[in-house]
Amino acid sequence: MAETSSELVERAISEFESPLIGYAKTIVHDLDRARDVVQDTFIRLYQQDAGKVSDGLKSWLFTVCRNRALDVLRKEKRMVPMEDELMASRDSGVDSPDTITSDNERVELVKSYLARLPENQATVIILKFEKGYSYQEISDETGLSTGNVGFLIHTGMKRLREILPDDLQ
Repeated sequence: MAETSSELVERAISEFESPLIGYAKTIVHDLDRARDVVQDTFIRLYQQDAGKVSDGLKSWLFTVCRNRALDVLRKEKRMVPMEDELMASRDSGVDSPDTITSDNERVELVKSYLARLPENQATVIILKFEKGYSYQEISDETGLSTGNVGFLIHTGMKRLREILPDDLQ
């Protein structure tokens, strides 16, 4: 008789929970986040057809665990907006309010020059450098190929360097 999803998950937890937590921790560098990743992995296992994954269970679990851990890292990277970084530097006493104001003014000036570029170049540059997206994430967001994204960033940055005053470069 074939294993049910519940039985498969119970077996997977008893055999692989500790190794998966250790593996996830090497990727996310935090025990609590690693446990969350492993929990998500087991939830996804429960949602699968038990017959399809039971033969390659170990490799399936480690692949899903790795992908989920990398998703967590990417999401956390995107969740740090510029304002939080500025607030952290302000709280640490590293930058004075004058320096932060000056930096913000420079950013706004650069954005005004960025607005002079064709819309598709400006969009991919903002997604890359302000949002921190990868070429693949930009491609997913815009519907452009990753090669086209790279070309637009390259030509847009080249044009931006040409039109920016020396003190903003």
